[in-house]
Amino acid sequence: MSGAAFDAVVVGGGPAGATAAALLARAGHSVALVEKARHPRFHIGESLLPATMPLLERLGVLEEVRALGVRKRGADFTAADGRSQAITFAHVMRGSAAEGAVQVERARFDDLLFRRAVGCGAVPFEGATARVEGLAGEVRLVLKGADGGEVRLAARELIDASGRDGLLARHLDLRVADPNHQSAAVFGHYRGAGFREGEREGNISLYWFQHGWIWMIPLPDGVMSVGAVFPPACLKRREGPLDAFLEATLRMAPEVAARLEGARRLGPAHAASNYSYGASRMYGANWCLAGDAFAFVDPVFSSGVHFALQSAFFAADAVAARLGGERNVERRFADAERRVRRGLAAMSWLIHRFNEPAMRHLFLNRRDVLGIEAALLRLLAGDVFHRQGIDVRYALFKGIYGLARLGLRFDPAPEPPPQPARAG
Repeated sequence: MSGAAFDAVVVGGGPAGATAAALLARAGHSVALVEKARHPRFHIGESLLPATMPLLERLGVLEEVRALGVRKRGADFTAADGRSQAITFAHVMRGSAAEGAVQVERARFDDLLFRRAVGCGAVPFEGATARVEGLAGEVRLVLKGADGGEVRLAARELIDASGRDGLLARHLDLRVADPNHQSAAVFGHYRGAGFREGEREGNISLYWFQHGWIWMIPLPDGVMSVGAVFPPACLKRREGPLDAFLEATLRMAPEVAARLEGARRLGPAHAASNYSYGASRMYGANWCLAGDAFAFVDPVFSSGVHFALQSAFFAADAVAARLGGERNVERRFADAERRVRRGLAAMSWLIHRFNEPAMRHLFLNRRDVLGIEAALLRLLAGDVFHRQGIDVRYALFKGIYGLARLGLRFDPAPEPPPQPARAG
């Protein structure tokens, strides 16, 4: 069993971990980057946000990301009765964010960020699972490879970006489930699906249907990511194969079915349970959490990658300050946690109400009174951590939502979608 010592160990080679590792290594610190899988690997969450673009620019990978993705200028929202609205981000954002975001194949995007971290000097450990051996004094980890071999690592700092695995959150019993918002998803990739035309070609399309919502995300090479999100009970009660369940669910939205007519699914359907959660603390004496290792919310507004990158910037900045012996570093960590929690709360408020009739009504009947719509679009574009000049307007939108909720009649709680007929 061999060992090595670093200034920092980052566990998790997804967007959060790769970003944090790149930033620390670029600042001159010795960094180990641990990833249990090997890149490239499949991952969901392909729709980026405009506010992510300046972060990618700071990482030095913006043009490479744009080259491997499909430009996303906005989003389409369609109700079950066919009413539709489209939003664009250009007039509410500035700089690289005003040019829109991109839809990416996550395997290629995540691999690009991981290789960027290695190019900045991070030492990679792929195909290795991590176990915390100790946090007192210094961080001590044991890595186990696929061949059963073990490597010990020591570090002054640990950034846990291990996603839903929650290495530190589980080790320190920090994870807190959100009982008010749980969902499940089933999805696949299709070739031959109908794309929008003109400037809307790269838009993400969201469709409400009886039991939840459906996404259609244009990807490079004529591929479309399509999936449905609904209560976990719908997935648990399904009968028959997952592939048939996905097809039957997508047919419940007429426009989705029309856009998929003649399309061919590439590979099997996938399923995931998206149980929202958070952590009771974001940092400690020699560790901190970033990305989904800290919190996860339903991906309805494509916020996951943006939260991952922004929290990684915060984490790397605070850890670098502590490694450099700066004074008042506690205040830096506390400010990072406050800003992340504030951003999560803003997005979560919208997400938790996305399927309610009052929210559908407001999205489909837009009017920009007092700049409220512009403020809402900035939040949907990912501007949830700074929010200068929009908090008052966002509060007004919440008030308008409350009035709309009082004035609308609510549908009964949805039943699970009908099951596809069994073969034979």
